[in-house]
Amino acid sequence: MARILCLTVHPRVWEVPVSSDSISRRSFLGAAAALSVTGVYPSLDPLDYPRALRGTRSRTARAWPPYADAFVIDFLASPGYFNYPLNPPLDTEMITNAVESGITAVNLTCSGNDFASSVERIAGWMDRIERHPDAFQQVRTVADLRAAKANGRLGIVLGFQDTTPFEQDLAHIETFLHLGVKVTQLTYNVRNLVGDGCLEPANGGLTRFGVQVVERMNELGMMVDLSHCGQRTTAEGIAVSSRPVAITHSGCNTIARHPRSKDDTELRAMADSGGVVGIYLMPFLTPGRVPTRTDVLDHIEHAIQVCGEDHVGIGSDLSTTPIDGSDEYWSRHREFVAGRIERGVAAPNEDPDILFTVEDLNSHRRMELIAEGLSDRGHSDERIAKVIGGNWVRLFSELWKA
Repeated sequence: MARILCLTVHPRVWEVPVSSDSISRRSFLGAAAALSVTGVYPSLDPLDYPRALRGTRSRTARAWPPYADAFVIDFLASPGYFNYPLNPPLDTEMITNAVESGITAVNLTCSGNDFASSVERIAGWMDRIERHPDAFQQVRTVADLRAAKANGRLGIVLGFQDTTPFEQDLAHIETFLHLGVKVTQLTYNVRNLVGDGCLEPANGGLTRFGVQVVERMNELGMMVDLSHCGQRTTAEGIAVSSRPVAITHSGCNTIARHPRSKDDTELRAMADSGGVVGIYLMPFLTPGRVPTRTDVLDHIEHAIQVCGEDHVGIGSDLSTTPIDGSDEYWSRHREFVAGRIERGVAAPNEDPDILFTVEDLNSHRRMELIAEGLSDRGHSDERIAKVIGGNWVRLFSELWKA
């Protein structure tokens, strides 16, 4: 019996009977990406869609009409492929997708394992920004953010997903701030000098050095990010910080429990501090299966219920370029995940055979598709504008000194 692929394309669902050799996963991902953006249904038999639409993407979709005027912030993303060894050089398609995504700015991870490697990665991204001035702009201030929006460039906020670049020297925090690092995550899954990550069974919380790091970040106006942190590290990070904190990319444990996601108590405390949580677009939203846009919306809505509409955003943990599902990508993805498992930093549900994406949001216009989904569920344009970027802009204004 032939398998059935349900290709969900608002507002229609195609049921496509396939055999193992009639359609590839790459074709399916390509068709889903193209159809989810275009909203156009050519006069073709459904079996011809993957072949006809492979490699095509519309640049004119307006799924949520206010999108073009909104500040759209994906506060963990990259123009290049995420979750891919040795983030590949930016090609023309990646640059085009970044600019035409409609995203105003992303929080781009540039941390290495120590001070020197982090400086090298920052230099690499500064070079990319300089070589593509019509596409990218480094964002250090809210004024830079507004300029990126006005000029149609993708704003790049340099960020760290670990405090290991600080090594044991608090002075390094200011050095990195001067280089443009505006947000730093305290831990990455495991234990470091600052505290315990979410995979540490001891759940030891912040160290004395960790408290000093948070205090210095507060003084300098560097955003404290509690994603990947253990429960005690998260709670103590919120309590110690004199400024609002962020959880840039996570999910809601009440919807689906996962070490990378947060309990309602943590989300509420974060919101009470004035912070923002970004919902990620990762398989951790639905352990055991690939998530859909419906799942993403469920997590967003729960976060709004717990935190309030002023404290919820998006941090996809993805590239602005859709995954093509090619054999090369699969090979690199498996290599990447296998390496993480070997090093002991992989979270549950990091599977070499599960792509890190949401299939019906596998589009460079995914933020607009999220906005459309929220609109379809009855959320106001004002609330949607906050969730897709406005809340991050408010937090930037409160934290960044310049």
